Amino acid sequence: MKEILNYLFEYKRLTKQEAEDILTEITAGNLSDAEIASFITVFNMRTISIDELEGFRNALLKCSIPIDFSGFKTIDLCGTGGDGKDTFNISTLAAFVVAGAGATVTKHGNYAASSGCGSSNVMEYLGYKFSNNHDRLRNELDQCGITFLHAPLFNPAMKNVAPVRRALKLKTFFNMLGPMVNPGRPQNQIAGVFSLELARMYNYLYQKGNVNYSIIHSLDGYDEISLTGDFKVLTNKSDRILSPSSIGMEVVKPEELSGSGDVPGTAAIFMNVLQGNGTSPQNSVVITNAAFALATYFPGKGIEECIEAAKSSLLGGKALNVFTKLLSKQ
Repeated sequence: MKEILNYLFEYKRLTKQEAEDILTEITAGNLSDAEIASFITVFNMRTISIDELEGFRNALLKCSIPIDFSGFKTIDLCGTGGDGKDTFNISTLAAFVVAGAGATVTKHGNYAASSGCGSSNVMEYLGYKFSNNHDRLRNELDQCGITFLHAPLFNPAMKNVAPVRRALKLKTFFNMLGPMVNPGRPQNQIAGVFSLELARMYNYLYQKGNVNYSIIHSLDGYDEISLTGDFKVLTNKSDRILSPSSIGMEVVKPEELSGSGDVPGTAAIFMNVLQGNGTSPQNSVVITNAAFALATYFPGKGIEECIEAAKSSLLGGKALNVFTKLLSKQ
């Protein structure tokens, strides 16, 4: 590892295979926390290359514990995190809205590493019990239209680096990898990323695969459609910059999207929105992100129709019913 670190400290780059091999070593638990921390921080000092990102992704996918969701048409809504915005859990709420609107969701998530409250923190706090049991997860999909995949249960690397990530409290390349390594291998995906550069990398890598995807990024730095300004949407077929007004939404203020900074407070916001008591900006952002996921899942539907479906799911109580049913299975 010393030779690799010295090589990287000279601002040299890894090949795709080298990146895959090193992350495989991390997955196997062959490196100390100090070595992992040193390796991770290299990529905070310079831009990661597409080859490095692809190699890291390949390593995680090869080492992950797969889960068979054949027979289901699934979608994941997952963001990289690492945008420094500390919003409430928009994509997790949107996942339940999407399930309430008739899609089948395999939500991939983890504990927070660089923010106050990740999707796993909220789900665990509210009573969901993480599992990688095949029958249980398929039953949740069949009965509820959604299941939650807690990353450390499916990928040893995520577990091995978790203490280092929590100690650093920085966004790392593991943020970049999260949406790309869902163990359920969904056929459809909406991935939020924290930078335009990463959006372009994602687009390049996803074009090489067979996933039907949308990549979203708000131009003021959010890894989701924040409605605080213009946002970019890249799909298999298009690359667009849209504004809130172009989809019939009002601009919202950043402070209107804030989480509470801790798990209980953010979970309270989560339930308030899910129960139909969210503020207009909170509801609008959740509905918008859900609508673009629905447009990805149902490519024959326009965004206006998907916005109406998302509104009906959230404000009509369908999303809450999905959540309540899922928790009843625990």
